[in-house]
Amino acid sequence: MKIPEEWYSGEIVINDPGLRNYITIRPVPVPHSGGRHEHQRFGKSRLHIVERLANMFMRPGRSGGHKYRAIQIVINALHIVHLRTGENPLQVLVRAIENAAPREDVTRVTYGGITYFKAVDIAPQRRVDLALRWLAEAARTSSFRTILTPEEALANEIILAASGDVRSYAVKKKNEQERIALASR
Repeated sequence: MKIPEEWYSGEIVINDPGLRNYITIRPVPVPHSGGRHEHQRFGKSRLHIVERLANMFMRPGRSGGHKYRAIQIVINALHIVHLRTGENPLQVLVRAIENAAPREDVTRVTYGGITYFKAVDIAPQRRVDLALRWLAEAARTSSFRTILTPEEALANEIILAASGDVRSYAVKKKNEQERIALASR
């Protein structure tokens, strides 16, 4: 399954300066690295963003361990995004990740047996990981036991998240996480 070359022809803009070093969109014919990044620190930030999203689909269950099937799901979903929006699907995916990446989280702090929550900033790589996880989780859950295919469900979620719509599962999770962090500030 190859990524079409015309998707790389235009300029893909990453507006969030914190995520620029962690979203990789360099031209690759097939997004399959074979895990060569595994033993390098921050190695997964050099993976193509399509492969990182495909890796999120390889969870235990129907697509567990089927990398080629996961890549097919993501690329077919990007084709659907291109047909529905008429835009570059990689740009729409980047916008969806930017809109779904949370900025704050909470951590547990314990002093003398008393536990309370404190708001903390999230590292950029974790922001991208959470956004990709929520996009894939939304597609898996909305296509489970329905007539909706995983490709269509992922395309719907990417389009909703790219527009910042609150009906998107990923944007909803981001808003919920930031609301909890704001309350514990």
